[in-house]
Amino acid sequence: MVYVLSVDGKPLMPTKRHGKVRRLLKQHLAKVVKVEPFTIQLLYETTSYTQNITLGIDSGYNQIGFSAVTEKEELICGEVKLRNDISERI
Repeated sequence: MVYVLSVDGKPLMPTKRHGKVRRLLKQHLAKVVKVEPFTIQLLYETTSYTQNITLGIDSGYNQIGFSAVTEKEELICGEVKLRNDISERI
């Protein structure tokens, strides 16, 4: 998944079209902003159409899970493991 920013730095929808991203970078129509997660910024004006994204959070005692999805696909997901040894370290 490649995350995309507009010319003014606003987020657009991510893409899986790696060939298109490679061509944009070779033609200097985009630049790499971050390597992890791979994010590019377009250097030309484009429409700013975006889709609705739903964020789901599953809060647990030791772990918190999250997922961002559109109507068609999951964009990002992850898990955060909480520390439970803080009182012992104090």
